[in-house]
Amino acid sequence: MQFFNRTILRGLAVIAVLVAVGFVLKNWGIGGGILDEAWIDENIRQNGAGGATLFLVVGALFVAVGFPRQVVSFLAGYAFGLVGGTLIALGATAVGCIVTFTFARFVARGVIAKKFSGRIARADAFFGRNTFAATLLIRFLPIGNNFVTNLVAGVSKAGAVSFVTGSALGYFPQTLIFALLGSGISLEPELRISLAVVLFLLSAALGIYLYRRYRKESEPSSF
Repeated sequence: MQFFNRTILRGLAVIAVLVAVGFVLKNWGIGGGILDEAWIDENIRQNGAGGATLFLVVGALFVAVGFPRQVVSFLAGYAFGLVGGTLIALGATAVGCIVTFTFARFVARGVIAKKFSGRIARADAFFGRNTFAATLLIRFLPIGNNFVTNLVAGVSKAGAVSFVTGSALGYFPQTLIFALLGSGISLEPELRISLAVVLFLLSAALGIYLYRRYRKESEPSSF
């Protein structure tokens, strides 16, 4: 229980930091790096479909190398609003997942298997019963490292289609929440940020409940 409490607190801390950084960048123009709000203002927001495509590609590449998907979702919400931001961030995160999973499975299997040997054995047990359900569950929880999960799953016995499909669906709640946060920087900040926090807490509570049920039924080893 303490582990989940710490995880939820870390999630709330991430929300607070992103909101604070977003307002600082917007109001004082601090930034200038790729995939921050200054870069988005200059290269994305006024460029229509070209800007959306550029964000999708850059976001996917960033996620593929370990950039936090929550930040990508936040910036997508800022750039494209709630609906557009959610869809584009979900696409970028899913593509990034596919890239990392494929790299692990077909290019760097030996290196990753050596580095994460203990986790891979536990991943085989976790994904073995039902890859889709296990993946959906671990994505739904506000825990874990997305990049490491993709690497380990790529080397494990997880089915590729089930893992990617479960990931895409499981990413949706947090993608929606952080896109909502990002959209709140420019429009109705108090309402949208408050709603995002409430949705995060509800999502975390439901994820923890489902995880406990899953463990009770199948007794998997977490990784």
